[in-house]
Amino acid sequence: MRIDKYLWCVRYYKTRNMVTEACKKNHITVNGQVAKPSKEVFPTDRITFRKDQITQIITVLDIPESRVGAKLVDIYRKNETPPEAYAHLEFLKLSKEHYRKSGTGRPTKKDRRDIDEYGNEIFDDEEEN
Repeated sequence: MRIDKYLWCVRYYKTRNMVTEACKKNHITVNGQVAKPSKEVFPTDRITFRKDQITQIITVLDIPESRVGAKLVDIYRKNETPPEAYAHLEFLKLSKEHYRKSGTGRPTKKDRRDIDEYGNEIFDDEEEN
């Protein structure tokens, strides 16, 4: 099976076109060699690719007939990505939250609406008195 079809079938990418673009950018390797979208993959091949700031490492266990459900993906691949990579992604998410706390800086659209609503309540109270 072609690498682009395989990665689409085991649900790592939403479309085959996304896999093709990743191949063209040299983000996907099979057994240590940069893969073109038409590269054939076989059981026991080791695929390495970078997605969402994580270098994913998977081993092909079997070739699916077509795109499979999320619950059946583990039949066709073995995920060998180190847990440190996922921990690093979690750390990145936390650092982004720390960088700008919600409610600081320029008000969001929701913040502005809340401020306007609060101001209208005060203005309405003054008119009644």
